[in-house]
Amino acid sequence: MALIKKIKKSIPKFGENCFLADTCVVIGDVTMGNNCTVWFNAIVRGDVHSITIGDETNIQDGAIIHCTYQKAKTVIGSRVSIAHGAIVHGCEIEDDVLIGMKAVVMDNAIVKTGSVIAAGAIVLPGTVVEAGSIYAGVPAKKVKDTGPEMKEVIERTAKNYPMYASWYD
Repeated sequence: MALIKKIKKSIPKFGENCFLADTCVVIGDVTMGNNCTVWFNAIVRGDVHSITIGDETNIQDGAIIHCTYQKAKTVIGSRVSIAHGAIVHGCEIEDDVLIGMKAVVMDNAIVKTGSVIAAGAIVLPGTVVEAGSIYAGVPAKKVKDTGPEMKEVIERTAKNYPMYASWYD
């Protein structure tokens, strides 16, 4: 069973039809929309600031979502896919975004709608990722615009995770 933990009177709030894998952890000031999924060993830790997550967002295995005390809350939009092992920390992720495996998005960065952060990329603090673009590398830089094929990948990934969750009892 998922570990859901209250901290300093803040209790996580979940929308309808959310899936929380047995070994995920959700703590504190977290508000999650409808049809979200939080997968095995993922951590959503709203202990030092708030974390707000839109609808149909998936936080995949081993991902970490956190924030910075009194400085940087985390806001994640709808239909966002945060891939395996990614770290999203004290930043804003707009709608229809794919954060690749082992990518890191740091404090006060903003990832605009329809963008992709490539696997292993590191988005430095304060970076603004252009809407509809792909950023890669260390530090992450724009490599190209998202085309129709990548937009379809973003959409498909967000739609598939609630389906995967339906396979579990």
